[in-house]
Amino acid sequence: MRLIIKFWMITAGVAYSFAIAADTPPEAVYTPEDRKIFDRYITCIYPWQSAGTNILLEKTARFFLGKPYVPHTLEIPGEEKLVVNLREFDCTTFVESVIALARIAYSGKADFESFLGELQRIRYRDGNLQGYASRLHYTSDWVCDNEKKGLLKNISAGLGGVPEQKTIDFMTTHREAYRQLKDDDTLLREMQKIEEVINQRGGFYYLSKAEIAGKAFAIPHMSIVAFTTGIKGLDVTHMGFAFRDGERLTFIHASSTQKKVIIDQKTLDDYCAGQSSCTGIVIQCVNLK
Repeated sequence: MRLIIKFWMITAGVAYSFAIAADTPPEAVYTPEDRKIFDRYITCIYPWQSAGTNILLEKTARFFLGKPYVPHTLEIPGEEKLVVNLREFDCTTFVESVIALARIAYSGKADFESFLGELQRIRYRDGNLQGYASRLHYTSDWVCDNEKKGLLKNISAGLGGVPEQKTIDFMTTHREAYRQLKDDDTLLREMQKIEEVINQRGGFYYLSKAEIAGKAFAIPHMSIVAFTTGIKGLDVTHMGFAFRDGERLTFIHASSTQKKVIIDQKTLDDYCAGQSSCTGIVIQCVNLK
């Protein structure tokens, strides 16, 4: 028997629901509208439940077209909690939410508590929510951890990718930009240890932006594309899903410039070419099994 206890909090005029359940994440924060959106999604995705990975991912991502882009949606007051926000997205929460929803649709366990469990599994190291530092902040760490869980397969090297061995330390060298790190030396040291582990892995593979046009035919539809950067200390600045429209390869993402979830009008190659700090992409296939 699953015991679920709910209580409410009002922050900045928005009512949030905390759900506590014995076999789900210990604390999840969401609004009544998030539950309504979830229920609408389950109804809409039902006909496609057995359609396969790419179709499920595409239908799920398309479900959110036009939803607002809002940064820092996970940064709520107080201790770290599992934040569920299906009303608005940043680029990472869009990707995480799409994968989590597609996974429960594929499994047939289309209930909200299963969705919470999948979202926590994707977002946190080893699937365990144990404070701010347990969140997978760096995308290269997110990819590594989710590949270890069997949820992703990084195919960048197989597509002719090259190794990136830069030092990853942007968060701790820019602590003033992060509310949780700004005045907490203990948490800062914890994040420094995580960065050390990331750097001890020897880097990651990515496909340079000069190679994207020539390899576009081999980049799978609805694979995750994460945009690598030349910014010191940082691995990735943006992510979305590769989207094949006939012979044209673009991507679907929560766009910070268009301020909403879109299928980009630019090809993947043109988008990267237009971003001066972008060095290429990391490509990962999603496993829904």
